[in-house]
Amino acid sequence: MAQQDSDQNSKYNYVNPSSKFFKLFLVYDIFMVFIIVFNLFCLGMNFFLMSNIGAWFFNTIQLPSVLEFYRTHLHPWVIITEAWFIIFLIAELAVRWFLAIVQKHHARWWFFPFIHWYEIIAIIPHFRFLRLFRAGIIAYRLHELGYKVVPDNLRIKALFYYRVVMEELSDRVVITVIDGIRHELDTSSSHKKIIHDLVDHHRQLFTITLASMLQESLAVALQQQEPAIKQKVGLIVNQAIEDTPELTQLLRLIPIVGGRIEQQIQSIGQRLGENISAGLIEPFTAGSLQKPNESYQLIAEKVSELNIDNHYLEELVESVVYESLEAIRKQVKVKQWQQMLEEHDQLDKKAE
Repeated sequence: MAQQDSDQNSKYNYVNPSSKFFKLFLVYDIFMVFIIVFNLFCLGMNFFLMSNIGAWFFNTIQLPSVLEFYRTHLHPWVIITEAWFIIFLIAELAVRWFLAIVQKHHARWWFFPFIHWYEIIAIIPHFRFLRLFRAGIIAYRLHELGYKVVPDNLRIKALFYYRVVMEELSDRVVITVIDGIRHELDTSSSHKKIIHDLVDHHRQLFTITLASMLQESLAVALQQQEPAIKQKVGLIVNQAIEDTPELTQLLRLIPIVGGRIEQQIQSIGQRLGENISAGLIEPFTAGSLQKPNESYQLIAEKVSELNIDNHYLEELVESVVYESLEAIRKQVKVKQWQQMLEEHDQLDKKAE
């Protein structure tokens, strides 16, 4: 699809939008859309009229003579027309390939048949439906250029039903895969080995990540709380000195300067507590995200080396996996197209 768009873009880029050649390209694309749709319509009607269902329908409406006339006189012309149309498609594809080589639309001359594979396969009678794919691409390209080949109402409805089909198909695939995973978890123990291998494979990355997280969160928090921690520790040391009666009694035995010495000791103790707190905090605030400090690296290494062969840990992992799968399953089962349809109906009711 993207390659086809790029090819269409390159084709139009060689032509001035205001020139006659550009308009000629547009007319040609519109003509191709028309004859492809008309050809498929004729083949579809031919299939219906030549089938037993067609015979039953015309016998029911009592017009067997009309069906007999078609089968005798018009059917051979449809077959001949289809043969000529196939020849036209082959010639048209060859001319476009030649033009692509001359104008160097692609990096290699032999890229054209691979990029336009659906057009080549559509020449085969059993794969005629791919011609409609080409018509859709041309119509989409014309729509991007501002030419409404397809009416907006029809385009919106077609896009809606396309999304319905794709959503239903994708939902079935996803739900089937989720159910298969749940069945594998219920009936096999191989997932335990997979979990162990997965954890072992990512231990080093887990160490780096954990150290970086500690550096980013804990170090910053310690830096922000450092003044408060120092003050609190200093007050605790000061209060501890005050709550030591032996020291108070001893200092009061010293005449005149005893009270002064007691105050100095309390002040020194408070400052000592603050300095010790700062010294203990400093190793945990050093470093950067690119190079966490050694303390965090050591903590991360020890955590990553934990033995995961633990019954409770396995239950935790299994519970997380099961709940995750169930959550995905519930989300997938939500019909987005139904919600869009309900919203559209509500808008119509408000408009009325």
